[in-house]
Amino acid sequence: MEIKGVWRIQHFDVGQKRPMEMASPNLDDRFWITAQVPGDVHSALIERNIIDNPYFGHNDAKSLWIEQKEWWYRTQFDYVKQANSDERHQLIFEGLDTFATVYVNGLEIGTTDNMLMAHTFDVTKILRDGRNSIAVKFDPLYLHNRDKEQFQWSSYTKERPWLRKAAMNFGWDWGPRMVTVGIWGKVRLESNRMAKLESVYARTISVDEGEAIIRIDAEVTPYAKDQDLLCEVKLLTKDGHTVVSEQLEIKQNKGSVELVVLSPELWWTHDLGEPYLYELEVVLIANDERVDRYRKPFGIRTIELQLKDEADQHAFAFIINGVKLFAKGSNWIPADNFIGAIPDQRYRDLIALSVDSNMNMLRVWAGGIYEKDVFYEECDRRGVLVWQDFAFANALFPEFNKNFMNNVREEVIYNVKRLRNHASLALWCGNNEIDWLYDMKSAAGDITSPFYGEKIYHELIPEVLEALDDNRPYWPSSPYGGNDANDPDVGDRHNWQVWHGSVYPRKFGDVPILDYSIEGVTFKNYKKDFTLFSSEFGMHASANRYTLEKNIPDGQFYWGSVEMAYRNKDTNHQKGILLMEGYTGIPQNIEEYMNFSMLTQAEGLKYGIEHYRRNKKRISGSLVWQHNDSWPGTSWSLIDYELLPKASFYYAKKFYHPLLLSVDHEPGQSLHIWVVNDRVEDYTGQVRVAVYDFSGSEVYSTLLQADVPSNGAVQLGSLTEAEILNGRAAADVVVKLTAVGFEAPDNLHYLRDQKDLNLPASELKVEVNATEQIVKITAEGSLARMVKLDLPQGNVRFSDNFFDLLPGEQATVHISDPRGDKVSLDALKVSAINV
Repeated sequence: MEIKGVWRIQHFDVGQKRPMEMASPNLDDRFWITAQVPGDVHSALIERNIIDNPYFGHNDAKSLWIEQKEWWYRTQFDYVKQANSDERHQLIFEGLDTFATVYVNGLEIGTTDNMLMAHTFDVTKILRDGRNSIAVKFDPLYLHNRDKEQFQWSSYTKERPWLRKAAMNFGWDWGPRMVTVGIWGKVRLESNRMAKLESVYARTISVDEGEAIIRIDAEVTPYAKDQDLLCEVKLLTKDGHTVVSEQLEIKQNKGSVELVVLSPELWWTHDLGEPYLYELEVVLIANDERVDRYRKPFGIRTIELQLKDEADQHAFAFIINGVKLFAKGSNWIPADNFIGAIPDQRYRDLIALSVDSNMNMLRVWAGGIYEKDVFYEECDRRGVLVWQDFAFANALFPEFNKNFMNNVREEVIYNVKRLRNHASLALWCGNNEIDWLYDMKSAAGDITSPFYGEKIYHELIPEVLEALDDNRPYWPSSPYGGNDANDPDVGDRHNWQVWHGSVYPRKFGDVPILDYSIEGVTFKNYKKDFTLFSSEFGMHASANRYTLEKNIPDGQFYWGSVEMAYRNKDTNHQKGILLMEGYTGIPQNIEEYMNFSMLTQAEGLKYGIEHYRRNKKRISGSLVWQHNDSWPGTSWSLIDYELLPKASFYYAKKFYHPLLLSVDHEPGQSLHIWVVNDRVEDYTGQVRVAVYDFSGSEVYSTLLQADVPSNGAVQLGSLTEAEILNGRAAADVVVKLTAVGFEAPDNLHYLRDQKDLNLPASELKVEVNATEQIVKITAEGSLARMVKLDLPQGNVRFSDNFFDLLPGEQATVHISDPRGDKVSLDALKVSAINV
């Protein structure tokens, strides 16, 4: 029973009210503020117009008072309690943020100190037949950390290491400080008789074409002695037909059974096959009576992390069902700063966009939360793997404190049990950047203390996983491995030479060096990176016009304004200028800033990811920082806060496509033509290489034979600049690759950087068909660079955007609303950089 009634909230100064008065079932709370649960205080106050939207302008500063207050939540619900019943009743809060005291019918039933897990209370003797009340008091955080030791390192604020709360609440380099409070998960009442099915653990032990072996463990809590307990275990097809059924005997409250599934349907990432999901049902029977049931989707698949290749060389590759995967994806941060109020549809939209851009993996970053169930359910359904960080990011943590470590252990156990049955879950990772940054900061003299927290990632978490999830790989940190945790030759790597200007190579103990120059931050540094797996890399780009205009005060939407600068939470705003200066030139107005930053990000990611994919024999993955935004800011995201994709998203549709045509080239050097194939099928055909000047005349063309092996990358041939230019200037042409005989997206390659191209002015012919929701765009006179469609609306989809058109070429763009509504095209604007 989910408790969905009206909740009310109110704040007080600390100590202003007696807790038992506020918790009393008879308290008159009619004049309190109504609030949604799940939700948070900020969202409730916004909804009731009590505070201004913190995302607009500098309004976040107006809501800082919220974190200084004591907040109370109250509700009432009716329950029919059977007389003389042997039922046990548990009140479960799926998310309390963060230091809460819980009261039922005026009685204090417990306290909590962890946002990142659920909390369960036995209310069997407290629950009444009829009307019941719940009250929850939330303390301001400072009461619980003001007297604690402060550590030498905790990024962005020193106050968070003692608090088991989403780290990004305190601000990060892509989002504001927004310290939330409230009931952020569902609240429900569970009732059980005789016994309870405490947990189910299901995993694929082995699989081949003929059969799969599935092992299911069940853990049971009996409520009386001398009961006969067993479980009926069934695996059913998605349409409900039983595939296999077995009985699982329970002894000493535990039991396990193996199911043999003949001719199994496997769960694959969406780019390799169908993410098929069976239904797993486990029914608990006590003394011949059915008393509890578990039923959830289950995917049959194996996942391994390969750390040595066939030649016994270091590797870092995911193997799914025996197939080596090139991981293509991005890093996921919370989908909003107000985590409790995020609607499920926002998750579905963001994961649908990952699939649309050919991603097969999302990394849940350590500074947020262990995501809501809908996230993993959607990744299961859509065939997207999940790299799951444990919630430890960029800080030292008090491993020496027994209470803290017990709290962490409970958090880890809870989330491992909650998530381990998801087919999409590919990897557990201990933390974000802590092992790497501890060494760098120690070498720089910023840290002189021991590595507090090391026990968590290298002892506590592995112990829990060995006991509770022995069928899935664990990686202690990201990045991790080698002589310097960011070593390209061992483990995974974060490439922050680009954007942050980190100077490499580096070894343990070396003082870190930053190079804030055009050469230091340029995306051309990606080609120097021959990592085994690039799990974080990227660069800023502007949000879309609609997102910025909606959240910036009148008169402040211009390049260089204070409000525009406030959208950017990075430590040094010069990095973006240097990147643009090197590739597009420095913008002179807001339109150029939006275009130049987006084009630089898109072309930069294309440059790096095509390099990684051409070298897939060694490199096995690229996860862009970052997928999404938590507020309407300027960041590394591919999709802005209003769910409007940036140029890089549309580029990703091509550079993450399973079949990639690619040019490896630097100015003045030969062009090497490649085809990359991430599928298990072989392909045979040709690749047409054509060179056009900007007026559309063909300067050169040739056909190259393409025999592309399964899961391979092949260089088809090389061409010199002189050969393909036929006397033309390199700044006057574009190279186009087209697949013949197999399907792969075309790829355009410019021989010089954007700022050095001799692009004449172009014209666009635009035909809008509002009935069919399509727009036809034709370039006239000259090549149109980065054709952009703009609508003053959030969460609108274009089948393509931010693309180039040769003269005479026509693009048909389909426009849709993911909710199925018709999109008004009246305010549509179509532009290009050189129009």
